[in-house]
Amino acid sequence: MRVVSFTDIASGRPGLGVRTPAGLLNLEPAGRILGTPVPSSLKAALAEGALPLVRELHAAASASPGRFAGHLLQEGQFRYLPLVPDADKFLCVGKNYASHLEELRRNDLIRETPQEVTGFVKLNSALAGHAEAVRRPEGVTTLDYEPELVFVVGRRCTGFARGDDPLPYLAGVTVLNDLTDRDTQKREVASGTRFWTAKNAPGFGPLGPELVTMDEIADPYDLWMTCHVNGELRMRVNTADQIWRIADILHHFSRLLPIEPGDLFSTGAPGGVAVGKPEAESLYLKPGDVVECAIEGVTTLRTRIV
Repeated sequence: MRVVSFTDIASGRPGLGVRTPAGLLNLEPAGRILGTPVPSSLKAALAEGALPLVRELHAAASASPGRFAGHLLQEGQFRYLPLVPDADKFLCVGKNYASHLEELRRNDLIRETPQEVTGFVKLNSALAGHAEAVRRPEGVTTLDYEPELVFVVGRRCTGFARGDDPLPYLAGVTVLNDLTDRDTQKREVASGTRFWTAKNAPGFGPLGPELVTMDEIADPYDLWMTCHVNGELRMRVNTADQIWRIADILHHFSRLLPIEPGDLFSTGAPGGVAVGKPEAESLYLKPGDVVECAIEGVTTLRTRIV
């Protein structure tokens, strides 16, 4: 099942939808047809345990689209929002692919190998939706791409034990392009900051396009993360290369923080980013570039740099 956060272009209202063969079903008004209201945001829907209802509506609209004709939107009638634009916590795990660790070492972007999960916060103000144009800030010439697998939390989690099964706590996965200004990152590493301005400028967090529920993911540690720029393949790395897996991540953060529905965990950049290559200067993102970050064969997040 594919769930989308969107804005209806005609009305300007934000909403939550599920993809069906006949179009994107606007869940809030569609739910009223069945007498079962659905929240208009993914965070609220997860907090209320509404995914089974979303499945029911998906099945009903797929079987009888005419019944929901007034609430089916086609591409061009809606604009994608960041999948969870209002998460309480968007925690990004750093240094989590063995291949990427080597790139960071070669470029003085890491001081030591982490012995436990590390991370930083992605600000909601940095997020952008699928197919949005993202402005490269004035003076930035080292804008890099980072396709990342993101887990979306579906139920509250506290004190998660490392040996527990994480799947019951997960609603699904999506994609983040963790855009990074490498020059600023180098200065922040040198000064010891943990804020990561380099990753939190407006638009530096394209997120989406959709929630892919866990029943569609056979194995989250056998997925190919890819990045194309202007149609050229820049990287293709399997999630098996991750050092810390979602059970480790939940265990680490839930010791002190209650993990809530709608919280997000981005699991780090794979190897193959521009900064890790000898020709980095020619690979950094420029105005006009179209970046496609994907879980290969599953979903693709597209961003245009302006």
